[in-house]
Amino acid sequence: MIKNTFRTVFLMALVALLFLLIGGMLGGQTGMIIALGIALAMNFFSYWYSDKLVLKMYRAQEVTRDNAPRFYNMVDELSRNANLPMPKVYIIPQQQPNAFATGRNPKNAAVAATQGILQSLNERELRGVMAHELAHIKNRDILTQTIVTTVVSAITMIAQFAIFLPIGRGDGSGPNPIVLLLTLILAPLAAAMLQSAISRTREFEADRVGAEICGSAESLASALRKIQASVERMPMQASETAQKSTAHMFPVNPFSARGMSRLFSTHPDTGLRINKLMEMERSGVYS
Repeated sequence: MIKNTFRTVFLMALVALLFLLIGGMLGGQTGMIIALGIALAMNFFSYWYSDKLVLKMYRAQEVTRDNAPRFYNMVDELSRNANLPMPKVYIIPQQQPNAFATGRNPKNAAVAATQGILQSLNERELRGVMAHELAHIKNRDILTQTIVTTVVSAITMIAQFAIFLPIGRGDGSGPNPIVLLLTLILAPLAAAMLQSAISRTREFEADRVGAEICGSAESLASALRKIQASVERMPMQASETAQKSTAHMFPVNPFSARGMSRLFSTHPDTGLRINKLMEMERSGVYS
């Protein structure tokens, strides 16, 4: 747990450093101020509104104990196990089995599951998945990922539009053309790799804490195996109601990832996660 936390903090520091370096290279002190302003504005918006936007994006419908008693009661029990406030509960009209958690903090959180996962997993496996999502809330991973995602987006945006921005180093000269070109190409790649590394680290920790919450590492392992097989069989298609920028929110990437795209995957290899979970199950030690 301490190792994963340290690694996350270290990687987030690298993202922030990369952000400031890009601003400095492209426009000196002025560039860093502009870059910082963009990041702060994006983070403020994401902090308050990202949960509402993603729930709307996936057309999630809020449910209660009255119209979805099995699912609602399960989340309620697991929330108490995790010592968390009861989150809002949503169902997504999507047949691919998957789920996600969102919200700026544990008091303003929500969990959502697709119709497909409610139909295809048994009770034990569904508990494992929802415990994993509650672990993200408990670990405040949603806030971490929101910050990192918005900063990475700002880096990409600045790099893409740097050539058009009226920024300079204060001596009347603009950025070196070679530096500008390298920044345009390499900055978004470096930012995406750091974002993916942070996300993968947090997934391993959510697996561990989720196993603690539901009391079974094997349940989550079995669920991940079924979800991965389903994703390979029928991956989501990026559209207005399903965007790849939200892939990190799901326990398994709902979009197909082949070839070079695996380098920037927001998730660890599912087989490796299953092996780690089964080791926990055999040892009875979730650490």
